Amino acid sequence: MKTNSLRAWFVAVRPYSFGAASIPVAVASALAYTDGSFHWLPALLCWLFALSMQCTANLVNDLWDFLKGADRPDRLGPDRAFAKGYITLPAMKAGIAAFTLLSCAIGSGLLWYGGWWMIPVGLACVVFAFFYTAGPYPLAYHGLGDVAVVLFFGVVPVGFTYYLLTGTWTWETTTAALACGLVIDTMLWVNNFRDREEDARCGKRTIIVCLGAAFGRWGYLFLGTAAVLLCLGFLATGRWGAALLPLLYWALFFGTWRKMVRIDHGEELNVCLSETARNLTLFGLLLTIGILIG
Repeated sequence: MKTNSLRAWFVAVRPYSFGAASIPVAVASALAYTDGSFHWLPALLCWLFALSMQCTANLVNDLWDFLKGADRPDRLGPDRAFAKGYITLPAMKAGIAAFTLLSCAIGSGLLWYGGWWMIPVGLACVVFAFFYTAGPYPLAYHGLGDVAVVLFFGVVPVGFTYYLLTGTWTWETTTAALACGLVIDTMLWVNNFRDREEDARCGKRTIIVCLGAAFGRWGYLFLGTAAVLLCLGFLATGRWGAALLPLLYWALFFGTWRKMVRIDHGEELNVCLSETARNLTLFGLLLTIGILIG
């Protein structure tokens, strides 16, 4: 791997995680469309903002997890660019700054649609991207990573994308936001389940480190199942597609959970990570299609 090459940056931004940034915007856009208020330009800006913030958070995570000792060259998970030496420290800092500025520039375009009070929302996203693993009280190191994911990969992107497109917020928006947040958190959960021993050694106190492997196994199942059960609430307003199509996701999700329980520990759990990324992307597609056809 050539240092600071395009391929190295490709590893650093983790494209396999882009589904987590795209799903909330797609779901919110589908809701807005069926409510007669879809506008392509603000929806596109929301998606680009989400992607650039995802890249920012991934780069910050790549750097600070290594600096805190959580990511070593022999880590169990997929390669981390800085830990492997693919990207130098000055280049990584410059990359973080560049993606942060890009996010702010894209977010500025959304002020036209949401007003100046959207500034604190955008700033909160930037702060989360950094303080998830960096800063004096990194959320991921104090058992708050899952709460942050549900909030900033569910409530914030779904809720505020819908608000920017429609000027309002509904209970359906909240339902979809929580469902997306819970499903996306399954990817963090399986990561933390795989890394529980490494995290304990370096002082990264995730929920699974604090409450144990058994809680990790059942917690993963709870997250995906709770998301599907939330979607059933769409039956109350006749959105049968949004209520029933996510059941197809649950079938695959359950298979991944059984595989996670069987493997239990070690590098082989990366198979479950890739399947979880696939499953959450499928969930987003099914929920989006279900909203549109229901």
